[in-house]
Amino acid sequence: MKIADLPVPESVKEVLIKGGIVELYPPQEEAIKAGALDGRNLVLASPTASGKTLIAELCALKHILEGEGQVLYLTPLRALASEKYEEFKKYSAITKPDGKRISVGISTGDYDSSDPWLERYDIIVATNEKVDSLLRHKAKWMDDISLVVADEVHLLNEAERGPTLEVVLARLMQTNSEIQILALSATINNVQEIAEWLKAEYITTDWRPITLKEGVLLHNEIQFRDGESRRIEKEIKNPAINLALHTVKTGGQALIFAATRKSSVALAKKTAAKIGETLSKPMKRTLEREAERILAAGEKTRISELLAELVKFGVAFHHAGLGGAHRKIIEDAFREGKIKVLTATPTLAFGVNLPARTVIIYDYRRYEPGYGYYPISVLEYKQMCGRAGRPKYDKIGEALLVARTDDEADYLMESYVLAKPERIWSRLAVERILRGHVLATIAADYAHTEAGIYEFFGKTFYAYQYDISAIKNVIAKILRFLYNEEMIDVSGTNIYATRFGKRVSELYIDPVSAVIIRDALRQKPLLLTDLSLLHMIAHTPDMRPLFRPSTSELDKVAVFAEEHREEFLTPVPNEWEDRINYEEFLAEAKTAMVLKAWMEEASEDEIIEKFRVQPGDLYRTVESAKWLLYATHELAVLFGSKEAQPLTLELMERVEKGVKKELLPIVRLEGIGRVRGRILYNAGYKTIEDIKHAQIEELMNLPLIGPKLAKKIKEQVGGFVKKEAWEKLEKDEEWKQKALTEY
Repeated sequence: MKIADLPVPESVKEVLIKGGIVELYPPQEEAIKAGALDGRNLVLASPTASGKTLIAELCALKHILEGEGQVLYLTPLRALASEKYEEFKKYSAITKPDGKRISVGISTGDYDSSDPWLERYDIIVATNEKVDSLLRHKAKWMDDISLVVADEVHLLNEAERGPTLEVVLARLMQTNSEIQILALSATINNVQEIAEWLKAEYITTDWRPITLKEGVLLHNEIQFRDGESRRIEKEIKNPAINLALHTVKTGGQALIFAATRKSSVALAKKTAAKIGETLSKPMKRTLEREAERILAAGEKTRISELLAELVKFGVAFHHAGLGGAHRKIIEDAFREGKIKVLTATPTLAFGVNLPARTVIIYDYRRYEPGYGYYPISVLEYKQMCGRAGRPKYDKIGEALLVARTDDEADYLMESYVLAKPERIWSRLAVERILRGHVLATIAADYAHTEAGIYEFFGKTFYAYQYDISAIKNVIAKILRFLYNEEMIDVSGTNIYATRFGKRVSELYIDPVSAVIIRDALRQKPLLLTDLSLLHMIAHTPDMRPLFRPSTSELDKVAVFAEEHREEFLTPVPNEWEDRINYEEFLAEAKTAMVLKAWMEEASEDEIIEKFRVQPGDLYRTVESAKWLLYATHELAVLFGSKEAQPLTLELMERVEKGVKKELLPIVRLEGIGRVRGRILYNAGYKTIEDIKHAQIEELMNLPLIGPKLAKKIKEQVGGFVKKEAWEKLEKDEEWKQKALTEY
């Protein structure tokens, strides 16, 4: 089917044809024939790169241009939301019937808001959690949503994220029976069951634009699924690196999945020297610039220095321990073909789309802290395989598991290559997961009786698979907990949320976290300090995972905890009688220690050295801490806890910025973070007034400031810079740069 023949406005066709899309892929054609453009619900299950997103785009534009509707695009991750937001922006030049252009918005954070500003956008890209919070806040503009696209719907099977997606879809179907749902997924086993739950048509196909060849690599021989075999040249002992090297020499890129962060870094190190030998001089110069970008992004640490060094050789590693800025540089450089080999942990398979000619699964096991190693699912293996083959660059993509023995090779062929993905099962009926959703159902007025609550949860995928009776006991137990903790009240058959319950639901925290915070606020500790509140939030279930002390750290953390015993707002477990809870307490104490070190301006490298905590984990913990301190402040206001209110506000900002109290006024300036803030302060500019009276020449001569930032600072504080002085500074800076370049 040609794009020109589609029943969509001409302006849409023009954008697509201009972008080089003139004909639909077979799965896309099937989706059109199944009624996707006629408003029918549809589950489209097909491999990565088979064109699912285009169907979502066509449906979205049909709703906006012909139905005057709004579109909500759900993704499981912030990184994916940003990716989809950029993809939709190509339609922003199209004019709607009202004369305005199509607008695209994105929202992934701040769970305590209805975001009324989103009303002005035609396409809204958001994470599942953000939409859940919007539904709790009863955002008025959501009544105008006519199409919901649920990306990566197979993640219903994922224990942490799946239930939120499930509840969001059930809630949207409950509040608007006319809404169209388009669910996109990788190929899954029970797609028909998901489609029946969503009252949808379904399409499932293995078609992809690039032929996928799956197989097993044993020593230096590949055995493919179809019986074909091939030997690769042996240059070093590691067969995965030999295969990556072969791929790069033949003009491709390789993606190697390792079980742990440590093994992904080790593989990258071993690969770098060999790949570096294959690079041309122009490519080496290009990679030098990418390495410089990595070192310039954020604080310099041993991790960023190692990453930058490897990038010079065309190799990089990618895992959750990296900071967001570094991950983005690596992802962009890999997409642009600059990085030739990327080693990654399995989490990348469910993240952003980074295709490569060859995908190598170095270890079919996954490591989870606290659980150890366990085999990945077939579904996860298929997700990894989906990354094989770069559209427009490769005719064939290869996905290969690495075996160490003949017996293991047979096992991998049978258990993964020839196997079908597992069925998707709802993970909703877990008390810890369900608590917040039950409270939200009452607090946001979606149900006011026990029967009404059961009726709503009877519309979930869990109830479709198992029957509502299986979940009733869990809901009843949760209702008793919410009643006992004064979050709900009962009048006859009616159930209402109390002020406490309503606020907890809006704050998007676990009701158990709220109880811990409330009870702590009621305490009268001998000493209320920063540490008191940092440990308290670390004690909540929302602050997971924690930074667990290694064996060598246990004594050090235990001594610290004993020294600060008077400051804790929650009981300290007995070390000998309750060993499990005591070790959990030490993990909470270490997490509080890390946050305190961050607020005391310890550098990221010092934190890596002292606590063995990597930047990505630190940033995620800082985000969680900021949100939990905000929730603590809001509950302190609710319960009239006056002593905690100013301290939580101050801590919230210090945790976010990573600074001591004295730097807070300075780091509020745009472009000034913790490092530049300390430079200004130590140079004698301790207040905004000091900066206002500073000469611009003085500021620009400080380390890491420079003329542009100096001017920006002066503009913010109300200082005046004469035009002549600024022009002279700019010329001087240009002359310096020119001299450096020539040198």
